Amino acid sequence: MVFQKNQSFSRFIIRLSTAATAISVAVMILAFAFVEGFQYTVSSKVFSFWGHLRVQQQQSSASGLAEELPIEKSDSVYTIIKANKNVALVDAFATKSAMLKSTETIEGVLLKGIEKDFSKERLLPFLIEGKWIAFDDSLQNNQILISQYTSRQINAKVGDKVLIYFIDNNSTVPRVRPVTVSGIYKTGIEEYDKTFAIVDMNLIRRLNGWTATQIGGYEVTLKDYKKDYSTSNQLLDQLPVVWFSTPLREIYPNIFDWLALQSTNKQVILIIMCIVAVINLISCLIILVLERARMIGLLKATGATNGQVQVIFWNQGLIITLTGILLGVVLGLGICFLQQATGFIKLDESAYYVATAPIKVIWWQVLLIVTVTFLVSFIILFIPSLLVRKMSPVKALRFE
Repeated sequence: MVFQKNQSFSRFIIRLSTAATAISVAVMILAFAFVEGFQYTVSSKVFSFWGHLRVQQQQSSASGLAEELPIEKSDSVYTIIKANKNVALVDAFATKSAMLKSTETIEGVLLKGIEKDFSKERLLPFLIEGKWIAFDDSLQNNQILISQYTSRQINAKVGDKVLIYFIDNNSTVPRVRPVTVSGIYKTGIEEYDKTFAIVDMNLIRRLNGWTATQIGGYEVTLKDYKKDYSTSNQLLDQLPVVWFSTPLREIYPNIFDWLALQSTNKQVILIIMCIVAVINLISCLIILVLERARMIGLLKATGATNGQVQVIFWNQGLIITLTGILLGVVLGLGICFLQQATGFIKLDESAYYVATAPIKVIWWQVLLIVTVTFLVSFIILFIPSLLVRKMSPVKALRFE
């Protein structure tokens, strides 16, 4: 009867230890997948709207809300940028501060002017109503693309007429231009949705009194966003003196500092889960060794060496570790794929920039988690088994 109780208790401890190891591995896989997916999705949104670099005339403010100084389009500058091996797309842009007024209310915006050849595939995924701006050669395109936030603030729908109020550079009296809402977009990024409206570049030129060849600058999309600083430095060495290159991460540092913080959280979770797995495995093996004290004494009394007895507990520890890791991988990846398929984990988009928790499984990270967990657990297996060496057969046989 006592033996059966001990067996039952041992089975419980082994299962508990296996489950704890599995949960630790699953949590680490989920943490890595969520953080990677979150960083990738949010940064992609930020870069899709503005590219990775801005190349424009140098000015004191690097804020995303500052209007640019006008500068002449330059084929040589465009060629220099496009020739860089890291550059994928180059698009001209300009901005203008204005007020949008409907029949009910008024809202401040920063108009972003783009040209006909703008790489619209970057922004089309954000279009939720209406259609893209229709460009023509009349230079009188008065269509505007507004955010869902702005649409609700001024109660304007697709097809509605709204008025743009702006201050002319040569006058302090506000001037007005009528425009038509062609579409409504939503990025989920508050800094964009509360600020920007998209129009034809020619409208910006007319509002600012620019010539037909003046722009605010170029926005540059890279093949690899991680090379933004190195590419910016390369361009600075090649561009004419009046031109300046700025990585978008310097223009919106709050967003990217927040994203970088998620990497720290990921590392903290990895360390905590490893500690949990280690403590759990040590506790389990110590309990098993103490519970099997009489068995250890009997084995030693019949001539078994310390190494032979230790192997028994090493094997048990390896079984717990490998079973826990396998179950953890299945559980972690299973939840990841379920989230990708159903999006059952929802988030507050106003706080996290996304409506559902994004997932990005990187297989080398999964392998890293498995390898680290196994190596740490394997090292830990030696600690409780050292108790075996200190047990004398006589004391072990008397142990209750």
